[in-house]
Amino acid sequence: MARGDGLYSRVIAWLKILLPLAALVLLSTLFLLSRSADQTLNMPYAGDRIGDGTNREQVSAPYFAGTTDNGDMLTLTARTAVPESDGEIRAEDLTARMRMTSGSEINLTALHAIVRGGGTWADLTGGVRIESSTGYVLMTENLGTAVDRIEAESGGPVQGEGPLGTLEAGKMRIETVGEGGDVQLLFTDGVKLVYTPQD
Repeated sequence: MARGDGLYSRVIAWLKILLPLAALVLLSTLFLLSRSADQTLNMPYAGDRIGDGTNREQVSAPYFAGTTDNGDMLTLTARTAVPESDGEIRAEDLTARMRMTSGSEINLTALHAIVRGGGTWADLTGGVRIESSTGYVLMTENLGTAVDRIEAESGGPVQGEGPLGTLEAGKMRIETVGEGGDVQLLFTDGVKLVYTPQD
């Protein structure tokens, strides 16, 4: 009987050592497996194959919002954004909204955009649509717009419709005027307006 008790005591003593060691091995295995997992899932950029077939980092559905010194609200959204090696950011399907303190709005949409100047200026290309709450719906091939203030200028002709009828101009500029910071659309370089009488 004493021999049996001695064997039982030795087994218990060994189990007290082996079981904690086994638990430690299992825990370390879990940590090693979790560290070997793909860490890009938690990164703000995700690799994607674009353009020439190479892998580049990109952001899906980026969003930027800011307020000017006058209190006007600026927001930018896009389908994707890709950082370039020269510090520029290339965006696709971009939408920009300028919401003024007066309550009026100007919305811009474009197929492509390049944000440069440390994120203060964006060049919109691929057909830009300009729509204002005052009744203007205009199209131009490209438009440069500030990101930190209300300022934009077309790179060429614009055409569309306004409150008075159809409109064509060689150039258009969106800017603030006066101390109150009122926003206006300024058309230059040969303006053609076909007046449509209101019913």
